Amino acid sequence: MRNYHHLLIATTLLVTACGGAAPAPPAAAGGGRGGPSGVTIVTLETKPLEQASEFISTVRSLNSTSVQPQVEGRITQIFVKSGDVVKTGAPLLQLDGERQAATVRNTESQRTARETDVSYWKSQVDRLQSLVVAGAISQNELDTAKHNLDAAQANLGALNAQVREGTVQLQYYRVTAPAPGVVGDLAVREGDRITTSTVITTIDDRTGFEAYIQVPIDRAPDLRLGLPVQILDGDGKIIATNPISFVAPRVDPATQTVLAKSLLKEMPAAVRVQQFIRTRVIWRSVPGITIPIVATQRVSGQYFVYLVESSAQGLVARQHPVQVGEIQGNDYVVVSGLKAGDRLIVSGVQKIADGAPVKAQ
Repeated sequence: MRNYHHLLIATTLLVTACGGAAPAPPAAAGGGRGGPSGVTIVTLETKPLEQASEFISTVRSLNSTSVQPQVEGRITQIFVKSGDVVKTGAPLLQLDGERQAATVRNTESQRTARETDVSYWKSQVDRLQSLVVAGAISQNELDTAKHNLDAAQANLGALNAQVREGTVQLQYYRVTAPAPGVVGDLAVREGDRITTSTVITTIDDRTGFEAYIQVPIDRAPDLRLGLPVQILDGDGKIIATNPISFVAPRVDPATQTVLAKSLLKEMPAAVRVQQFIRTRVIWRSVPGITIPIVATQRVSGQYFVYLVESSAQGLVARQHPVQVGEIQGNDYVVVSGLKAGDRLIVSGVQKIADGAPVKAQ
């Protein structure tokens, strides 16, 4: 028992001697025996910044034509398919025109009868004129024959007009391309009965496309001809730039927007009619400052950056509030809080604190 108490006392004294003092607190971030933190420092400079707005626009064709028949009837044959390139006058489809053809043949037969009447009364007038000169018949009989000739010629003229009209009408039963271009979706099939209000297809010419941009009314005062319009791909990369070519003189009452058009002189091959595309209108270019996104920290909705200041001990980091705007690439546009000449820490901000000593890497 005595040996047990001696061992307990010795162990207690040993623990007290080795661990009686409290452990030292950890060194502050970036300071202490580790020395100043290595950071990347850049000096801010002003540069031209584009003030722009992005919109979803619609591609329209300047030479887009809707094809509708001029007569009604049943489709007997379709000569093209969607995507075909056609020239003006190329046949698109054929309608059943047998009834119209029969009408034309009937009118032509009537015209033949009237031609016979005209020939008969011409010969009668010639014969009666010689008899009147000889005193064999009265003038009244000659006048009657002339009247019949005039009536026959009038009937023949009317029938000639009907034949011409029927022949032209018969041509409408073959629907042809009104303009050159690419055939769009065919909304009809063989056997369908269509009317003059049926839209058969569209024909689009890729030589003239426009981007329709609906600009909110609050930006309408900034619209003007010639403003650059950038076409962006899905990643936001600029793939084409064209100017604004038209600004509507009035506001769309339904959307309270102003229509602006950009003639797509430069256009990617993948763009199609009626396609939605990302566009960005460049309003103006002004001097400004940008900072890398990674150089900022956000605390309670407020953005902060670290600036470098010189002191007697060397360089120190100072936390500084900043107001940022839109994102351009990997940078924020600075609205306020920074100026040209400020030295900004752009890397290593996670390992420093306000007042921590730093050194340039």
